[in-house]
Amino acid sequence: MYSSTNQSMNGDMNQFLLDLQYAMDGEYSAIQCYEKMAGQASNKKEMDQILEIRDDEFRHYEQFSQIYTSLTGQQYSPELNETCPENYRIALLKAFENEQKAVDFYLDMSERAPQGYIRRILRKVAAEEQNHAIWFLSYLTIR
Repeated sequence: MYSSTNQSMNGDMNQFLLDLQYAMDGEYSAIQCYEKMAGQASNKKEMDQILEIRDDEFRHYEQFSQIYTSLTGQQYSPELNETCPENYRIALLKAFENEQKAVDFYLDMSERAPQGYIRRILRKVAAEEQNHAIWFLSYLTIR
């Protein structure tokens, strides 16, 4: 019985680490895309807000990277898991959808996090992603 429970805990941790890698790839991809989108924004206020969102994504990436290193003793090298659409409006729509998906994903991860401080970070990041989604939705609808 003990070894079965231990294997389950290891499997849960392995899945959490895979999800953390996926999250880092997503944040890394968002940073690259939002940098590009900021250059396509229709005005300075919109550009500044997208750059602020990009900065949040960088902070999220850094937080996830620190968590990963603390859990594994290793650093993770992120990969682009998605390309940024060339068309600004399509990029806004994709950013909105990705931010909304990230909210659910991070809340789910928070339920499986191995430590309380990681749960708190994931919940805060989820709330920030929801805020980002609202900004992107506003740029899609207020024109």
